[in-house]
Amino acid sequence: MESNFTNDQNYKYKKAKKKVQAIKGFYGNALAYCIVIPVLAYINYRTTDFPWAIFPALGWGFDLLINGLCAYGYNPLFGKNWEERKIKEFMQE
Repeated sequence: MESNFTNDQNYKYKKAKKKVQAIKGFYGNALAYCIVIPVLAYINYRTTDFPWAIFPALGWGFDLLINGLCAYGYNPLFGKNWEERKIKEFMQE
């Protein structure tokens, strides 16, 4: 019984650590976005009339949105707790 409790705690710790790393990665990505995109916009403003900086801003912004949704546990494709249901399903086989 004690071993089962320890394994459960270990699993929860690993899952929490993975979630914290995902959130930390999201914050790093958001910080980089907030620094790089204005620099690109400034370069765009100083060099040409065509607003090319909008393309990396939209592409990276979409990636940032998806990264944030996944980091905070919202997954519209698989639903809530999909991963855990699949793990339990495969463990029963």
